[in-house]
Amino acid sequence: MMDENSYIKVEKAFWVDPFQMIGAVVGIIAVLITIIILVIFQQRKNARRSILIMGLSDSGKTLIFSRIFHNRCIQTYTSLKENSGKYLINNNFLRVIDIPGHERLCGKFFDQYKTSTKGIIFVVDSVTIQKKIRDVAELLYNILTDKSFASKGNRVLISCNKQDQTMAKGATVIKSLLEAELNLLRVTKAKQLNSTEDVANSNNYLGVIGKDFKFSHIPLAVEFVECAAMKNEMDAPADIKGIKMWIENIA
Repeated sequence: MMDENSYIKVEKAFWVDPFQMIGAVVGIIAVLITIIILVIFQQRKNARRSILIMGLSDSGKTLIFSRIFHNRCIQTYTSLKENSGKYLINNNFLRVIDIPGHERLCGKFFDQYKTSTKGIIFVVDSVTIQKKIRDVAELLYNILTDKSFASKGNRVLISCNKQDQTMAKGATVIKSLLEAELNLLRVTKAKQLNSTEDVANSNNYLGVIGKDFKFSHIPLAVEFVECAAMKNEMDAPADIKGIKMWIENIA
């Protein structure tokens, strides 16, 4: 049989100081909170870190992508998947993603990446822009009126490529062509709605009702730059300084 002293020893062996227990619980909670904060911080850091390169096929998207990362010209082909790379800037990075130009694939990948997108490099073939203006404007219209993309204050750089070629249109001309075509396209889209009130209440309406479309009328920051990714010769230096400066400015 255990005497009274033995019971006291057993009780002391299993007795826990409540202050120590509280301290341990507080310590565990502090560690959990720290982990949660770090996870949230990392998620926010990685959120909207993508730059999409978009445009019609043969506009020079993949060549620009190659120039950005490898500073060289490559033979490109129509692709069924995206190209992706990390662009390092001052111990930080942006993920640059080259989206295929095929209409169906372009929409698919845009939907996949738009929530993490910080900006879009929209590449235009400055030589064929007049001939393909409708298709170019249609793709650009879909981007500018996308609620998920447009509501986040993202930026768009319209890169007027192939400026080294004789028949290339300058950025000012291309801007005017796009504004005029987007204005026509906007009218067509508006006619699909039932009334003027429907147009006014539509979050997808591009620009200001009653005024000809201008890029300055929309909340997105749209800029234009002239560039030449090939310079006629495979080994000739490219002129994409404006694109790189834009990427670094929004990092």
